[in-house]
Amino acid sequence: MNFNPKNKTSNIILLVAAFAIVSLILWNTNSFFKKFKEEERFKMEIWATAQSELLQFSENMDLGELTIKVLQNNTSTPMILVNKDGSTRINNMPENKATDSLYIQKQIARFKNENTPISIDQQGEHLATLYYGNSEVLNKLKYYPIALLLIIFLFGTVIFFFFKTNKAAEQNKLWAGMAKETAHQIGTPLSSLLGWNELLKAEKINPEITKEIAKDITRLETITERFSKIGSLPKLDQSNIVSETKNAFEYLKRRSSKLIHFSFTSNAEHIPVLLNSALYNWTIENLVKNGIDAMKGKGSIAIEIKPNGKFVTILVADTGHGIPKKDQKNVFNPGVTTKKRGWGLGLSLVKRIIEEYHQGKIKVLSSGKEGTIMQISLKVYA
Repeated sequence: MNFNPKNKTSNIILLVAAFAIVSLILWNTNSFFKKFKEEERFKMEIWATAQSELLQFSENMDLGELTIKVLQNNTSTPMILVNKDGSTRINNMPENKATDSLYIQKQIARFKNENTPISIDQQGEHLATLYYGNSEVLNKLKYYPIALLLIIFLFGTVIFFFFKTNKAAEQNKLWAGMAKETAHQIGTPLSSLLGWNELLKAEKINPEITKEIAKDITRLETITERFSKIGSLPKLDQSNIVSETKNAFEYLKRRSSKLIHFSFTSNAEHIPVLLNSALYNWTIENLVKNGIDAMKGKGSIAIEIKPNGKFVTILVADTGHGIPKKDQKNVFNPGVTTKKRGWGLGLSLVKRIIEEYHQGKIKVLSSGKEGTIMQISLKVYA
């Protein structure tokens, strides 16, 4: 993987700039909230003063026009006025709650948490206490930073997944292109090998030699076909998963060390699934070869096929050293390998073949010192 320090520096600058912008917006919003709250407090103190005049009003006094306007114009701030005799009056709150003492006590407790009550006094005499809450505008402003952070988070998430998807698409395109180019490059010498083998037959060379060469040529044709299918949607045909798995398994058994014990079991002889045989056989070969590598050429490989309702499960087990627990979640990612040699693409290909092309599932069922069990699940074709 190439490391570009310029890209890293640019990302850090963008991250710091984004953090600075968000911090500035939050600070500005908080300052505005405090200022608005102070102004609302000032308005309520004016209202309390007007209320004081109203409480002292008598027939011999002239209640000023300004006082009346102050008392009438406050239509947004919820408030509760508790007179010195204990009687209460509510304003900008549901009228049907005016006589609900339990509701009023709960609102008084809430208002005391939101704002300091205002004592209404006149010439040293306590007349009433004003409890008031935040207005609707102030409440909305209070949650504005949270909404802003949520929007920024969602926006950032969308951008992240966009670039991640775009990067994955570019990697897939490159991967598919390399696979097709490999198939193309193999095709040229493969055609020549076919011709040379026919010439050897004409020269009456030992038939066993040309027969083995023909087998290797067939094998190369299979490999070429596999690579040519990567990157394009392969055709799926109805196949018997039992026979397809067994054929791939037996092919490896014949070409492996005698120190490895192979076993194959199935609870059914015929289980129909939609398969691309070439790619599925490649999957089994990859899993079996990984198991052989993990056992260092000595141990047991077992495949078990079990019908499970609408699905069929294929278990590939080995008696190797196992996969470290920290690697089990990432073992299907490209480049991840527990081997000293290798590109770490085998299990990545397997996952692509099973999950993207066959709409199945593959996972590490278990792994430890006793060995590893890989599980493939495919939908039964009904």
